[in-house]
Amino acid sequence: MPNPKTVEMLRVKYLSLVNNLDERGRRRWGATEAMAIGHGGIVAVAAATRLSDRMVRNGIEELRSAIPLVSSRQRQVGGGRKRLEHHDQTLQQAIERLIEPTERGDPQSPLRWTCKSLTNLQKELNQQGHQVGRTKLSEILKDLGYSLQGNRKRREGNDHPERDQQFKHIAKRVKAYQCRRCPAISVDTKKKEVLGNKANEGREYRPKGKPLAVDTHDSPDQKLGKAVPYGVYDIAENDAGVSVGISSDTAEFAVEAIRRWWHELGQPRYDEISSPAHHG
Repeated sequence: MPNPKTVEMLRVKYLSLVNNLDERGRRRWGATEAMAIGHGGIVAVAAATRLSDRMVRNGIEELRSAIPLVSSRQRQVGGGRKRLEHHDQTLQQAIERLIEPTERGDPQSPLRWTCKSLTNLQKELNQQGHQVGRTKLSEILKDLGYSLQGNRKRREGNDHPERDQQFKHIAKRVKAYQCRRCPAISVDTKKKEVLGNKANEGREYRPKGKPLAVDTHDSPDQKLGKAVPYGVYDIAENDAGVSVGISSDTAEFAVEAIRRWWHELGQPRYDEISSPAHHG
C-alpha cells in the first residue's frame, strides 16, 4: 500500500496542473513523480491521479528512451489501443452485407426488409459474433460513406408492354368527349381519415393553457370507423366534387360518388347528355 501522505501530496500537485496538461504531459508528469519516489512510485501515482499504471510505465519508458517523441504527437506511432477493425477484420464486410444486401451480400439478409437503424444493425452484428457498440458502429458507417437516408420515389417498376397505347387511347377518348361538349372525369380516392376525437396537425385559438383534450391513441374507433373521401374531377372545367363515406373503399362506393357528382354538378352543366366518360 502506498503511503497516504505521499498519495495526498501527489493528488494536490496533480489537481493544480491537470487542466494545463495534455495526454503526453499527464503521462510524463506521472512518470517523473514515480521515478522520483522510487519503489512503489507507480502505484502511488496511479492511486493519486487515477492514471493507469500502464500509462505511467509508458511515460517512464519514453523518458528513458533515446528516441524523442515528435512534438505534434501525443503517443509514439502505433501507440494506444488498436482500432476495433484491427481485431475484427471481417466487421466492415459484415456491415456492408447488412446495409446493401443485394449488392454486397445475401439478398435474404435479416435486415433486408427492416429499418437499418443503429439499434437493428448492432443487434444483428452482435448475433453474428461481432462485438460492436452503437457509437463505434456509427463511426464505421461514416467512414464507409453511409448516412441515414429516407426513401425516394423514383422506380416505377416494369411497364406494361401496351402502357403507351393505353394512355394514348384514354387521351383520344377524352379529347373526343370534350370536342362533343361531353364531360370527361377522373375519379380517385383520397387519404382516409380516422373519425372521432383524434389529434391532428392543425392549431386553433383557445384560452391560454387550455388545449383541447383528444384521444391518446389514433387507432380507428370500431363504431365510427374511417372517413373515405372520393374525388370526381371534371378535366375540362378544372372543377371537382368530393363524396365522403364510411363504407369500405369499394367499386360500389366509386360508382355512387360518380352518380352523386353527375346529379349535383355534372347534369346541370352538361344537360344535353345523359352520362359522362370517366377514367380512374
